[in-house]
Amino acid sequence: MLTDTYGRVATDLRVSLTDRCNLRCTYCMPEEGLQWLAKPDLLTDDEIVRMVGIAVHELGVTDVRFTGGEPLLRPGLVGIVERCAALEPRPRLSLTTNGIGLRRTADALRAAGLDRVNVSLDTLRPEVFHTLTRRDRHHDVVAGLAAAADAGLTPVKINTVLMRGVNDDEAPDLLAWAVERGYELRFIEQMPLDAQHGWQRTDMVTADEILDRLRTRFTLTTEGETVRGSAPAERWLVDGGPATVGVIGSVTRPFCRACDRTRLTADGQVRNCLFAREESDLRGPLRSGADDERMAELWRAAMWGKKAGSGLDDPAFLQPDRPMSAIGG
Repeated sequence: MLTDTYGRVATDLRVSLTDRCNLRCTYCMPEEGLQWLAKPDLLTDDEIVRMVGIAVHELGVTDVRFTGGEPLLRPGLVGIVERCAALEPRPRLSLTTNGIGLRRTADALRAAGLDRVNVSLDTLRPEVFHTLTRRDRHHDVVAGLAAAADAGLTPVKINTVLMRGVNDDEAPDLLAWAVERGYELRFIEQMPLDAQHGWQRTDMVTADEILDRLRTRFTLTTEGETVRGSAPAERWLVDGGPATVGVIGSVTRPFCRACDRTRLTADGQVRNCLFAREESDLRGPLRSGADDERMAELWRAAMWGKKAGSGLDDPAFLQPDRPMSAIGG
């Protein structure tokens, strides 16, 4: 298994398929000038499937999430999903996407074996969407959400980042809209993973602020006696349920003690923490002929050195050199 010195076991694999994206969200990427990974540096479809197979067969991974950049830009995505769904034991397969391409791909992804999706949507207002993403694609995201639900990629979850002075007044409206359509909304604190390194703690809308704004319209109660465990989101029943809302307080309410994640970047690097400043190369050994046992050994070594926490509470915290688009969510 993928254990570390603190006794945590990683069973959740995040696989970045590309660092490219068709949006330019202000909290993630600059409008222009970001250098993309060269195609020869990217893992091939066969290499990705082999690495997922090693994680499942040799290392005890049970959940695989495909991320980006924007994973729907990966030409071989449907085939990758289909081949990973054929693994034994079969992992649970999910996708984090901006939703723009879901209207045309949701049915094919479901048929290939994808179980569910998380779609990023930060606003209900098209003009604010343009401000945040620098693109006029709001209608495509909304249509993509509907297509995912129709295809059975459920529960359809929405990831929302509130930006102070931009969309932070929309929290109750977003929740009402999601509940009406049967989507599960999760608010995420803005994290220091932007390519510009412009993140400021004082600008971040905190989990407590998000909850305060939601409570101006809704009654929120905790979900019985359930324990959060390794789940990143703290969840509340909305007006007594059954609808729920989640808040991921990665900065102010970290879940590092129970973290169960390992990450593989699009160019074959293992990251044992989203905020790690070091990576372990698996692409080199993979292309040099290392067998599955050796690859698993290297992966275990990469995870063994995982730190106790993200370090976000340390005044000396430094952002990773790579932005979120190159790390994978």
